[in-house]
Amino acid sequence: MNTHQVRRLPKRTVIVISILIAITFSIFYVVKDLKEKKLAEVLSTIGHKNISRLKVINKLEVEDVVTKYKSSVYKVLFYDNDLNQSCIGFIHKERNNAYTKDFNCE
Repeated sequence: MNTHQVRRLPKRTVIVISILIAITFSIFYVVKDLKEKKLAEVLSTIGHKNISRLKVINKLEVEDVVTKYKSSVYKVLFYDNDLNQSCIGFIHKERNNAYTKDFNCE
């Protein structure tokens, strides 16, 4: 016969792990929200003022082969209320904190 004993975790350890998980999720959602607000502001400066359903799909760090300058590229999905179209594309943050866009709206 196989008899195995199972040791239970102490309540204090379970509580500490639960608190750490809750803090981690809250930090994740705060960072996600701040990133979306920042890009909503950037979109309004480059011509898309009336948007909704903004979603930042990912952020990429890219490097120019010639100049070796590193910059950021955001892939975003949003709905432009003025055009009545859903847009997906890239926002490129350049060296002088200027932003360029490459969108496909349908």
